[in-house]
Amino acid sequence: MSFKAVEKISKTVGGKIEPVGPAFLAHARRLVRNRTWSEQETIDAEEKARRAAGEVKEDDGLVDEDADEELLNHDPKDWKNADQYAALGLSNLRWKATPEQIVKAHRRQVLKYHPDKQAASGNSNDGFFKIIQKAFEVVSNPTTRRQWDSVDKKANVSVPKKHAHTDFYHKWTPVFESEARFSVKQPVPGLGTAESSKPEVDAFYSFWYAFDSWRSFEWLDEDVPDDSSNRDNKRYIEKKNKAARVKHKKEDNARLRKLVDTCLSEDPRILAFKEAEKKAKEQRKWEREASTREAAEKEKKAKEEAEKQALEAATAAASAKKNKEQAKNAKKKNKRAIRGTAKEFESLPSPDSAYAAADIDALIESLDDLQLGETAAKVAGLDAAALTALFTETLSSKGVNAKYFK
Repeated sequence: MSFKAVEKISKTVGGKIEPVGPAFLAHARRLVRNRTWSEQETIDAEEKARRAAGEVKEDDGLVDEDADEELLNHDPKDWKNADQYAALGLSNLRWKATPEQIVKAHRRQVLKYHPDKQAASGNSNDGFFKIIQKAFEVVSNPTTRRQWDSVDKKANVSVPKKHAHTDFYHKWTPVFESEARFSVKQPVPGLGTAESSKPEVDAFYSFWYAFDSWRSFEWLDEDVPDDSSNRDNKRYIEKKNKAARVKHKKEDNARLRKLVDTCLSEDPRILAFKEAEKKAKEQRKWEREASTREAAEKEKKAKEEAEKQALEAATAAASAKKNKEQAKNAKKKNKRAIRGTAKEFESLPSPDSAYAAADIDALIESLDDLQLGETAAKVAGLDAAALTALFTETLSSKGVNAKYFK
């Protein structure tokens, strides 16, 4: 057999490994309590045997709480104003208590506060026992339990102070978890974390701004007389109770709306989303206006180029005009310089003097501007003999039929 590698071995990647599981927990307990393996196995076997025999009870979430003096001495006739959950020893659970926990808590309270047992201990007050029985009737019935939960202030979580120096999610999550118990719609979306997406955050606030609460506030109703001797009074009380429930409902909706508004104003994710949306909007605007901006830049450049060309043309025209004027003036000057030489021949006898002047004019007309300038430069300071030679030569080269300078 021959071995052939199919792929290369990948590079090693570092990672964090943490011990977990039942075996690790058993090992940790043994080390913390400084026990040997044999000692731990013996203890585990004994505990298992006690559980099998029913000597060890499973944790049911209930705690052993004693009623305070105020509750113990509460007037049983005024049982509606007593703390129904505290009467059953469920202060730690309240609305979270399951039907099984309610039954177990009631049994425990009956055994603990039964009049016979209280009498044996020298306490003849059975008023609290009546409150326990009433509380069990209320809390074990889903309808009356909801009525009590609607007004159970001790189950509420206080709204954190605005801009409190605590973690936003740590201080607001319990508030919404508490308020969620009143929602008709379940499940209720949670506040989330700093990593929550914008759709998740929007869904959270949309849900709470359209919150549908089942709170009825019927527990606060004034008792309606059972007898029908005065029907008008009965109707009046029922009408008053209905108006009071509407008022309480309206106030609770306003309270919840204010709570959500406060949370929204402090939510760091909203500020981050707004900033991101602002940048995205500016980017979209920039991209949308790119073609317009490019056309404007082209138009600006074309305008600047046209203005530059117009300026250059105007400058060139002005320069050409100036040069033309200078050339014209130079030509006049050169002509005057050459004509000025005619004075050298004024002493000639007539008509030779006139012939010399006519030849000089003919010479000037035969020369271009360059030649005119060169000739004017040559005649400067020459005497009559030299001028005669220069004019004779120049006129001859130009083919002019001179009368004097032959």
